[in-house]
Amino acid sequence: MKIHEYQGKEILRQFGVPVPRGIPAFTVQEAVEAAQKLGGPVWVVKAQIHAGGRGKGGGVKVAKSIEDVQKHAGDILGMQLKTHQTGPEGQKVRRLYIEEGADIQKEYYLSVVTDRGTQKVAFIASSEGGMDIEEVAHSNPEKIIKVFIDPAIGLTAEQGEELAQGVGMPEDSKAQFIDVCQKLYKCYMDTDASLVEINPLNRDGQGNIIALDAKFNFDSNALFRHPEIVAYRDLDEEDPAEVEASKFDLAYISLDGNIGCLVNGAGLAMSTMDTIKLYGGEPANFLDVGGGATTEKVTEAFKIMLKNKNVNAILVNIFGGIMKCDTIAEGVVAASKAVGLSVPLVVRMKGTNEDAGKKILAESGLPIITANTMAEAAEKVVAEVNKA
Repeated sequence: MKIHEYQGKEILRQFGVPVPRGIPAFTVQEAVEAAQKLGGPVWVVKAQIHAGGRGKGGGVKVAKSIEDVQKHAGDILGMQLKTHQTGPEGQKVRRLYIEEGADIQKEYYLSVVTDRGTQKVAFIASSEGGMDIEEVAHSNPEKIIKVFIDPAIGLTAEQGEELAQGVGMPEDSKAQFIDVCQKLYKCYMDTDASLVEINPLNRDGQGNIIALDAKFNFDSNALFRHPEIVAYRDLDEEDPAEVEASKFDLAYISLDGNIGCLVNGAGLAMSTMDTIKLYGGEPANFLDVGGGATTEKVTEAFKIMLKNKNVNAILVNIFGGIMKCDTIAEGVVAASKAVGLSVPLVVRMKGTNEDAGKKILAESGLPIITANTMAEAAEKVVAEVNKA
């Protein structure tokens, strides 16, 4: 789960990380009132979407008068903001953040993420803040510092010093920088985040350290512990199909292909998509119905897949264990009839009650194409798509 910058800064503030004063706004009038309330000669009008690169896309503007605030807010609010993270379709801006101007002297990059390879928490820092970290990694990899934290111990003073030295932090700001790193680590652990990124982290003319941006991703499996974070969820920023799928406990992710996939088990779902690509096809989605799929869940899964106008065929790949093949077969037949299925459907099932499941499909009267192996299923579904 992702949240907006202003929400992330609210969390950082709670953990003692310095952030500029700012006020969210949903209308141009609210933006003007926010600037008036903040006071000062300079404000930053920021689009709030779940994507980076907002400045390059025209979603971040500096205002030197209330009139500027009004104009920039009017220009940004409602725009279809396109960045390298939104894709070509862009994302509609529905929220703004009006923030006081900052004395920017030197920008740094700082993030915390779980590193599965080392099973530790990785601090990633760079003296090249304000830029795409991917660009820095490509052009100047030596300017990216990585320090791995043992969760059983936490961030030590020595590791904080290593980060400070690594980014070339001036001596008069070292103590505050290390303090920010320690607070950021606590924030990361206490909120069950999977990513916390500050880019840029600013050092002003007086040597003060302050977070000028905040990006958070959270482990969805831990959100039951954090109702206050769940309250930040903005459904407008999420794929409507994925939101709908979550209501039925379906793990669904939209992709760019034209073959819908319905599978039980995340690993099998990934293998199914790989096999489709091996035979020259392109999956339209990742969809794991889990081990307890009901007829209702399968029907909803079909509905969600078919809302994607690009889907020209569907592949159902089931390994019957806890989830029995006959149960899935009943669900597939009921779903096909309920949605008036009009695209080719290939079904491959193996495991518990396999014969009973195949009998249900055969006697359904529906033009279901069956397959015995994953390779055969992929080959058949790709062939059906190529006929269209």
